[in-house]
Amino acid sequence: MLPNIKKRKRGSAARSRISFFLTSLLSISKKRMGGDDDDDDVPQLSSHTLAALKEFYIDQQQREGTKISQRFKQYSIGSIEEDWQLSQFWYDDETALCLAKEAVLAAGRGGRIACVSAPSIYQKLKEQDGKDFSVCILEYDKRFSVYGEEFIFYDYNNPMNLPGNIIPHSFDIVLADPPYLSEECLRKTAETVRYLTKGKILLCTGAVMEEQAAKHLGVKMCNFTPKHTRNLANEFRCYVNYDSGLDHDSSCSECT
Repeated sequence: MLPNIKKRKRGSAARSRISFFLTSLLSISKKRMGGDDDDDDVPQLSSHTLAALKEFYIDQQQREGTKISQRFKQYSIGSIEEDWQLSQFWYDDETALCLAKEAVLAAGRGGRIACVSAPSIYQKLKEQDGKDFSVCILEYDKRFSVYGEEFIFYDYNNPMNLPGNIIPHSFDIVLADPPYLSEECLRKTAETVRYLTKGKILLCTGAVMEEQAAKHLGVKMCNFTPKHTRNLANEFRCYVNYDSGLDHDSSCSECT
């Protein structure tokens, strides 16, 4: 209840300043600028009105700055900590940005992007604040439900247990990062990916899964090597089934 009360107080204060400003405008006294002709009357704001107006504009600017800052923090990688018990390992900022840009480019203008078990990529996509694409996150960890309607609960053990409003082949690209390096996990995740995508697939998983990735999704390993915020024992790689900038270089230079 306290947050709502505070919001009402802040909104009330802003409305009071606006009301004061408008009332002052209506009650402006006209000062004679010389002569008796009414055409010489010029309306002027009082010093109190000008001060209130200036305060209002400063307050509005500060509010907008706070909104931008909160949005950035909300979607920044690490705002939701890794849960190793769920086999969560976030990509570093450079890798996440590179993969996000690749997904946007592959999806095209107005494209739809699905992130399957890839929350750090979803967060980086949201940081872009893009108006030319839409994105959703399919994730087992319900902490990510804070992202509202874009969050879809997903358990790879039930790969086709999806909401009824998710129609087949409705995403321009699907970016998937199966939580476990096992054939079963990849096979079941692949079932979801094939259902969602119109064609393009970007898979992030271990180098040891290359053969299984080709078998279940028809993807090939890229030159680009993704990196995590923590050093992992297993080498990770990216796989695609389309002509991708990730295949041109092992660094992010082609993505940036």
